[in-house]
Amino acid sequence: EGSKVFDVVVTLDPEDRREPEEIGAFLLRNAEGTRVPLRELADVELTTGRYSVLHEGARPVQAVTCNVGGRDLASFVSEAERVVNRRVVFPAGVYAVFKGAAEAKAQAQRDLLLNSAIAGVGIVLLLWLVFQSPRSVLLVLVNLPFALVGGILAVALSGGSLSLGSLVGFVTLFGITMRNSMMLISHYEHLVAVEGMAWGPEAALRGASERLVPVLMTALVTALGLLPLALGAGTPGREIEGPMAIVILGGLLTSTALNLLVLPSLALRYARFDRAAGGARLE
Repeated sequence: EGSKVFDVVVTLDPEDRREPEEIGAFLLRNAEGTRVPLRELADVELTTGRYSVLHEGARPVQAVTCNVGGRDLASFVSEAERVVNRRVVFPAGVYAVFKGAAEAKAQAQRDLLLNSAIAGVGIVLLLWLVFQSPRSVLLVLVNLPFALVGGILAVALSGGSLSLGSLVGFVTLFGITMRNSMMLISHYEHLVAVEGMAWGPEAALRGASERLVPVLMTALVTALGLLPLALGAGTPGREIEGPMAIVILGGLLTSTALNLLVLPSLALRYARFDRAAGGARLE
């Protein structure tokens, strides 16, 4: 194209590349329809080896790629590593490294778990500052297993693959469910410390009934917002949002129900709210 030069790589069939003279005789047609042999446009010679050798850190690299379908990427890479290490014998100085999307996903999962652990410690400290009682903090945290049950069931029903989006969904789900349990426990403290109710079945029932609407509205609005993402989880571009929405929806279903049914019973059985101090203790 004028004075411009473009690099072109063509791989021919074995029967068409036996002799350089045969390749040079191939006729090419330009835009005007004129046919010219390849030898007039390129230097054709016989050599050995690849036309290009990839290097990484001054070491030659041979890349082998594949697309994974019908299963999750992590399990495929794990099985591939196991099979290659067991069956393939490499010469001295040659070894296999599994990189790409699988390595990036594993690193992202490690970073997410580390950051979530740090955030979890901070959240527990903030709960301690708010409630001033380890017993109240435990009652708030007991809602996490309620959410975990629904999230695991949602992952199992959607294919059983714990992806990066699923882990993000669990982190988000734990935050939503802890807010619901905090609303309930703090309202119990308000009924006892401010309104002067005696802690017992009547106070537990009243607190749960008065927090029914706020908890249900929080769960319902979140579920309606995430429902389109969950329904289109398999479409391209939603590899993160789809699994995340599925986990949150499943966890909200169990945590909301158990938060309103089981948590009041646990608080009634173990907690004793102090009217004077406005806190909670376990007996």
